[in-house]
Amino acid sequence: MSILINKNSKILVQGFTGTEGSFHASQMIEYGSQVVGGVTPGKGGSQHLDRPVFNSVADGVKQTGANVSIIFVPPAFAADAIMEAAEAGIELVVCITEGIPVQDMVNVKSYLQGKNTRLIGPNCPGVITAEECKVGIMPGFVFVKGRIGIVSKSGTLTYEAADQVAKAGLGISTAVGIGGDPIIGTTIKEAVELFMNDPETEAIVMIGEIGGGMEAEAARWIKANGNTKPVVGFIAGQTAPPGRRMGHAGAIVGGAEDTAAAKMQIMSECGIHVVSSPADIGIKMASILKK
Repeated sequence: MSILINKNSKILVQGFTGTEGSFHASQMIEYGSQVVGGVTPGKGGSQHLDRPVFNSVADGVKQTGANVSIIFVPPAFAADAIMEAAEAGIELVVCITEGIPVQDMVNVKSYLQGKNTRLIGPNCPGVITAEECKVGIMPGFVFVKGRIGIVSKSGTLTYEAADQVAKAGLGISTAVGIGGDPIIGTTIKEAVELFMNDPETEAIVMIGEIGGGMEAEAARWIKANGNTKPVVGFIAGQTAPPGRRMGHAGAIVGGAEDTAAAKMQIMSECGIHVVSSPADIGIKMASILKK
């Protein structure tokens, strides 16, 4: 089992023939993901990477049955690409694009209300179900198959957590990089809830950072729902100065609960096993599961 994607997922690449789309689509194909085609307006009817190119997502869905899309479209056009995918009935949209204007994402969030489309991102590394399917830009070789779910705001720390889990003799069910922008599609709580309901995920790694309230929201949801699976948590930005954005657009301390220390305390109070260094994630998880 897994969440969001598996070996049967059929993937369209929006921005297929561009430099980024081409490179990462080829990596996804090499990993074994079912990339069934791509979308580049004006190039419909051609072939790229031995896959068909379509002028629109709707054409691609009609001809391939695709249910997942990944977006490598420039920031000015990325919001339209997300909405086009949703309009075409794509169930999971993974938006890699960084730098989408906040107002554009406000419009996207409003548009997606009531639609049967889940958005991951933007400004994220994507989703990977270990040794089955990769819809993103992460290095696939890091992810060993197993029963630990990962949800993270940080792409780099997603890979680090997967590596630490593997070194501890464990493996990954699915890893979800939700992105670090102020407005994103899927929150930490929503990803945690998916993992809690997945019978093949035994435990969860939750990686947050300064800024916003998603970590506290997720921690309180976990406590309210009985801590049914162990969660190891880490918060990046422990030395960040207040009022200064660090890396991600959403990583800025704006309130008392936005600091790393406050988030770590809330998580601990809610029964999450908090570590102060990402190097301790795998060790802590292994020790919990051996009890």
